[in-house]
Amino acid sequence: MSGLDFSLVYLLAAVLGVVLLRSLKLPSMLGYLLTGTIVGPHLLGMMENNSRIRSVAEFGVVFLMFVLGLEFNLSKLRTMRRHVLGLGLLQVAATMLLATTAILGLRWLVPGLWQIPWQGALALSGVLTMSSTAIVVKLMADRMEVDSEHGKRVVGVLLFQDLTVVPLLILIPALATPGSNMATTMVLAMLKAAAVVGVLLTGGQYVMKYWLGVVARLRSDELFVLNLLLVTLGLAWLTERAGLSLALGAFIAGMLISETPFKQQVEAEIRPFHDLLLGLFFITIGILLDWKHGFAHWP
Repeated sequence: MSGLDFSLVYLLAAVLGVVLLRSLKLPSMLGYLLTGTIVGPHLLGMMENNSRIRSVAEFGVVFLMFVLGLEFNLSKLRTMRRHVLGLGLLQVAATMLLATTAILGLRWLVPGLWQIPWQGALALSGVLTMSSTAIVVKLMADRMEVDSEHGKRVVGVLLFQDLTVVPLLILIPALATPGSNMATTMVLAMLKAAAVVGVLLTGGQYVMKYWLGVVARLRSDELFVLNLLLVTLGLAWLTERAGLSLALGAFIAGMLISETPFKQQVEAEIRPFHDLLLGLFFITIGILLDWKHGFAHWP
């Protein structure tokens, strides 16, 4: 399928899917997911699951978190530290404990169904702990609940989950490696991640304010948009290299820009990219869903 064919199929399917779901008073996100499932390789086969589509779709998550970061400046984040460190830690710890206990309990109650060691149970509980930041934030944004009290709590938990990705990515491979020095590796990775985030949040706002001022004085809308793309994707790339997620870097970029006088202009410039790429992200998730495999292995 050529680039033009893909674009036409994507646009037609997205419009029809969203119109159908919105007419039923359901979130547009479900329309994108349904569209991806129908046109994907497991049903009509009009779109293939490849790395190029997934790479483009990741941009949607980046810009979603960037726009969210614009609404949560540093002062607001400091007031949310109880949600991030308190509620977020409680959710991750409680979910992992309960999920691991439940999986091991099922192995004991139904030996023929669950043949999984404790390492596998711990790894699976880590997966069950995570939520999709893109899906949850999109649903709250559609319902205009991001700035509500429960919205702040949900965002705090999601941010802590993004931070938890670092130890989980170290823990899961280490569980399959006998005698690995897991504790030392995990501590070093957490220190590196904390150093990167700390530097960005302390000195980044001054650099961002100065740099955006330089670009704005050139009075070029094209250059301003290119600069936004560079800053957002650059910080997302930097946090990913530090072992964190792309979404966290984009969120930090949004927070840093929210401290500058250009916040309103940035929101207006970035909105078209954000909505288009986010729709592509949800369609890609639908393409990845193999419902035949699910029905064949439902237990």
